Amino acid sequence: MPRAERDDRDDRRDDRRDDERDGRDDERDRYEDREDRRDRERREDRGRVRPRRRPMDARGAAVRAARQVWELTGEEPEGVVSLERGEEGWTVGVEVVETHRVPDTADVLALYSITVDDDGALVSYRRGKRYSRGGAGEGG
Repeated sequence: MPRAERDDRDDRRDDRRDDERDGRDDERDRYEDREDRRDRERREDRGRVRPRRRPMDARGAAVRAARQVWELTGEEPEGVVSLERGEEGWTVGVEVVETHRVPDTADVLALYSITVDDDGALVSYRRGKRYSRGGAGEGG
């Protein structure tokens, strides 16, 4: 392949990565705006008597755990791969792409184990195994 074509291909790949990064930054900004609004609402609600909250459901725990991983690692979660109710709250397995490669079957992923309590607060956080997306089987 001629050098000019390789350079063009590399430039296009870099542009795509920049666009993906910008999209993640925009999403993070929108999330931070929502959190700021929630904080203001919480401050305004101080002193009011509220009905007792129900414990967090599975979906809420999964969303909250994925958000915690995103905030702690700076990487957008690929997906929730496990969910378990325990004594301390919910333990959620969240998969994250740690290294993007071409082809994407060569990406390096990590499995994070996050525990959130019934209010959605972080109880524990641990990065578990790392593996290649294209790896065969689940291995341990």
